[in-house]
Amino acid sequence: PFDYLSIPLQTPVGYTPNDASVGDLDGDGQYEIVLHQTGKGRDSSQGGMTDPPILQAYELDGTKLWEINLGKNIREGAHYTQFMVYDLDGDGIAEVACKTADGTVDGVGTVIGDPNANWVNKGGRILAGPEFLTIFNGQTGAAMTTVDYIPARHPDTETPTGKQLDRIWGDGYGNRVDRFLAGVAYLDGEKPSLVMCRGYYTRSVLAAWNWRDGKLENVWTFDSSSDPKYRAFSGQGNHGLSINDVDNDGKDEIVYGGCTIDDDGTGIYSTKLGHGDALHVGDLDPTRPGLEVFRIQEPRGSAGAHYYEAATGKMYWKLPSTSKRGEGPGRGLSMDIDPRHKGVESWVFGGGIRGLYNSDGKKISDRSPPSCNFAAWWDGDLLREILDKNWIGKWDWNESKLERLLTAENCTSSNGTKATPTLSADLLGDWREEVIWRTNDKNELRLYVTPIPTEHRMPTLMHDPHYRLAIAWQNVGYNQPPHTGFYLGPGMDMPKSNIQVVPLPNADTQASNFELERQTAER
Repeated sequence: PFDYLSIPLQTPVGYTPNDASVGDLDGDGQYEIVLHQTGKGRDSSQGGMTDPPILQAYELDGTKLWEINLGKNIREGAHYTQFMVYDLDGDGIAEVACKTADGTVDGVGTVIGDPNANWVNKGGRILAGPEFLTIFNGQTGAAMTTVDYIPARHPDTETPTGKQLDRIWGDGYGNRVDRFLAGVAYLDGEKPSLVMCRGYYTRSVLAAWNWRDGKLENVWTFDSSSDPKYRAFSGQGNHGLSINDVDNDGKDEIVYGGCTIDDDGTGIYSTKLGHGDALHVGDLDPTRPGLEVFRIQEPRGSAGAHYYEAATGKMYWKLPSTSKRGEGPGRGLSMDIDPRHKGVESWVFGGGIRGLYNSDGKKISDRSPPSCNFAAWWDGDLLREILDKNWIGKWDWNESKLERLLTAENCTSSNGTKATPTLSADLLGDWREEVIWRTNDKNELRLYVTPIPTEHRMPTLMHDPHYRLAIAWQNVGYNQPPHTGFYLGPGMDMPKSNIQVVPLPNADTQASNFELERQTAER
């Protein structure tokens, strides 16, 4: 038997538990879960009606704290509701931030905007009406402030025509305009900022916000269409992003697919390789300085899989897509699964690219693992394991085959063929990752804990700045596994943490709490 924590749910009729995030919502020093409950959804490329997205907050014992109904004027789908759970103002209590609209009902029953407005057109799309960004109280789910979402669909009207949308975004039916991403970044190196994004197939816009003293301020906005020098930044985004201090200046940058935006909202570089579905950023190769990026290229071309320096975009190696039909790879993973080679191994599905490659781009095996979806540090060694559907497996590098370590009985994954868990993160603190899946009956989350001992000791991964921010953005778009800002693998140098002990804000007796946010991690 495998150990897991059962978290009972109050799933609305017709809904399914989907992605989740964690934060300390009440200041008690323990994580709570914010869960996205999904009804009928659609891809942004598809027409059709959807159900209102719902966010629920739970204690780990299943106590429901609140529920937010985003309403009919927010479309359900992987590319629409990107929700951030993070302590944005440093008061010890996490906030929840996401896009809202007329008819959103917060956790205490207050309606945002016009409760009677219906901006859904006959095709099920929402191409008109006001768009908002709301900061919700983590304890109650109450809306604390609501502002206009940046950028709007159109700068001059809330009811743009199809031609007007096409002129700005590249189509007039709501596909490219309704592609959203989000993240949290320490842009000043000290306090977290919210980064809300729109567009990646053509125009890409990123808006940075500070939540301080009860006020939400737009710090900067990057727009790839605002200046001719940023034209190369259009069309570079992925179905996800990564937040990393790529230049080691103590401030975070946004790796927006194939381009990177600096902490001040200016563009650093564009690889000009176009859109891709998978993105991995971390210290993937300890023999090279700084961080590396492994990414795949959706348009069939010379860089179906590519690997480059995160700080500059300098290309280390790339593999062309060789398929004669279709697109480039649709999946890609980069993780350390073979101790015979320093750094990560990488592989992809699709594009005619086959085999397993080391961090120098050398093919080390004609056979790659039979899964290319997700990853988890699960067993006792420093290699990473493969996570897919409701199971975890270990790569046998000698026999080039997969050994099953865990099957989560009566559990299932989310997001269709992406087959991702509800959440995977180092939630309990021994550096191995826990995995949360929903049960088949949709009435329970199960938090699985590794039963395997380890001889290795290091600080919880949630004290690593890069990793903690990756947990915040894990629910965004096509979920990607988190990576650390230090090399984690055989022969690694153990990281040192700079942990501050702070008092519990609501404790009746003297106690202490390890602060889990970025300011406690050594820069």
